[in-house]
Amino acid sequence: MAQVSEITRVVKQAAREAGFELAGVAGVHDFPELDRFSEWVAAGHAGEMSYMTARDESGNLRRASLRTAVPWARSVVVCAINYNTAQPYSTEAHGSRQGWISRYAWGGQDYHNAVMKRLRAVEAKLRLACKDEAPNPLHTRCYVDTGPVVERVYAKYAGVGWIGKNTCLINQRTGSWLFLGVIVTSLELTADLPAPDRCGTCTRCIEACPTGALIAPYQLDSNRCISYLTIEKRGAITEELREGMGRHLFGCDICQDVCPWNRKAPVSSAAEFQPRQGLLNPELEGMARMSEDEFRDKFSGSAVRRAKRKGLRRNAVIAMGNSGDASFVPVVQRFLDDEDANVAEHARWAYKKLSQAGESQS
Repeated sequence: MAQVSEITRVVKQAAREAGFELAGVAGVHDFPELDRFSEWVAAGHAGEMSYMTARDESGNLRRASLRTAVPWARSVVVCAINYNTAQPYSTEAHGSRQGWISRYAWGGQDYHNAVMKRLRAVEAKLRLACKDEAPNPLHTRCYVDTGPVVERVYAKYAGVGWIGKNTCLINQRTGSWLFLGVIVTSLELTADLPAPDRCGTCTRCIEACPTGALIAPYQLDSNRCISYLTIEKRGAITEELREGMGRHLFGCDICQDVCPWNRKAPVSSAAEFQPRQGLLNPELEGMARMSEDEFRDKFSGSAVRRAKRKGLRRNAVIAMGNSGDASFVPVVQRFLDDEDANVAEHARWAYKKLSQAGESQS
């Protein structure tokens, strides 16, 4: 069989050729961070994300141990691609009538598909490098946020980056605007050294979170996270958190926008990640009023579809309530008796908030 070190080199070269800026290899172990993942789930910090809390037939958390979930796994190839673009950050000034969609969802193609296509190319070259030489059947599986893998943990031990205090993976050269894809393989490839933590004493991300979701360094309570609330959370959002959501429609970038490691983050040249027209600072009223057909047409192939039309309209109503723009009062008023009871309930909150703002200004 070809030398393990040579196969490892081939895989990393294949990752670069596929467009990934970073690639590394981690062995399959029960890392300390995976114990903390189990504790995180037990504390209820995963919210309603059932895919995070999924268990196997023995009752074990699937994502807590790759060795248990995929017994043949010996190595994990972690590939990372930059999705940053040249547009302003969410923390910069925007019009009061506009909302915010997270940077990662601006592209014309869902990142899962864009990354998986590139990952498959790497997998193919890995298998080709081992063709006719593996003593046992070669097993490989590709995942982009879909498998029993806590990608950030394996990315750390693959030397791709460290897990920051905002719980995002950060690389000292490229920052944190990174999509991760992993290839789990039965080969024992040459593992890289883990990336050192370079957050130091900085706590800007923690201080900047409007809803207090970063309850401590390296600890996120999803139940308070704007990304979770605008994407994963179904039904009503507690009033305590609505104001902190600002004008976010889908996702949140604040803890990354304020990170010093993103000050000089490079811009991606990948066409898939460039902003689709209408997704950068979209008009709030249009988002709230869109029909099901308009939603499907506008967000075809986009990650934004995950929030569903119901969720996006609810978020738009909350955003209008947080805008401080009294001209939204007649707009919000139209949603007070909306056919979607959830939208109507949030519209009543927004109407009251805007009316009070108008009275204080008069």
